[in-house]
Amino acid sequence: MGAIKYGPAPRAGEAWLPRIAAMSASPLPASPTSASAGPAAAWAGPALAMGGAVAFSGKAIIVKLAYRHGVDAVTLIMLRMAVALPFFLLMCWWAGRGRAPLPWRDRGIAAALGFSGYYLSSYLDFLGLQYITASLERLILYLTPSVVLLLGRVLHGKRASGRQWAAMALAYFGLVLVFGHELTLVGPRVALGAGLVVASTLSYALYLVYSGEVVQRIGALRLTGWASAVASGLCLAQFALLRPLSSVMDIAPPVWWLSLLNGTLCTVLPVLMVMLAIARIGSGKAAQYGMVGPVSTIVLGVLILGEPFTGWVAAGTLCVLGGVALLARAR
Repeated sequence: MGAIKYGPAPRAGEAWLPRIAAMSASPLPASPTSASAGPAAAWAGPALAMGGAVAFSGKAIIVKLAYRHGVDAVTLIMLRMAVALPFFLLMCWWAGRGRAPLPWRDRGIAAALGFSGYYLSSYLDFLGLQYITASLERLILYLTPSVVLLLGRVLHGKRASGRQWAAMALAYFGLVLVFGHELTLVGPRVALGAGLVVASTLSYALYLVYSGEVVQRIGALRLTGWASAVASGLCLAQFALLRPLSSVMDIAPPVWWLSLLNGTLCTVLPVLMVMLAIARIGSGKAAQYGMVGPVSTIVLGVLILGEPFTGWVAAGTLCVLGGVALLARAR
């Protein structure tokens, strides 16, 4: 088989960004009216894409802030998904207007994809953030395109081109730089945290690999709503099984406010912003503008969390961003 025709980076920004672009088999065309609607309209698409990337990147910052108040990952992800669940249900209703109900087979597939791509991936990511900086977490998640490429080779026997291998080597070299530097500063706990986030990335990459056919059949918005709603239910059920319900009363007030921000400004809003951006400029350009995500995480980590910014972090970040950008362009 020939080399993989790999599109733009699907995770340019959170763990989820841009999800809709990632689930497309090929880049969506830009809106034909966006180029001729004037300067303000022309900048609307890029502004939405960059704003969505920055908003989604804020998730790691909020999680790290919440951990300072003694909350655990099970409780924190429950609060985030409880806030977002009504919006996901609204998304399901909106995408299904005037259409036949989903067959049970598609509902089962959406549930399985929601387990892998939204529940398990998010939970592992939250666990990993207990041990590593937000900057390292973001860089690991940003390597999702390369993981999808490797899975395509393992699961489907698709070959990558020499340029794609070189791009992946550059990106992983940058990650090793940042990981090695953080390991010397924090210790072996970094390995545990990085391993959990890598597992999160793998879980989400599996979702991307297997969601393409379903997207073509039921639509990206409908699948996103269904899968996210299922994941929200799983997070709520997990909390009910593992924690006493009375523990909700012991959650510190700042955690409630942080979770409200996490579920709205850093979860639902970025998805909508990226969808609007794709409608205007296409998924390829939206992913490229979304490259501000990792950079914004580093800046916010330094300013809000007091995370160190060194030459090692700068060099590693440039390698990761450069490698993913080359991977998106390689054919």
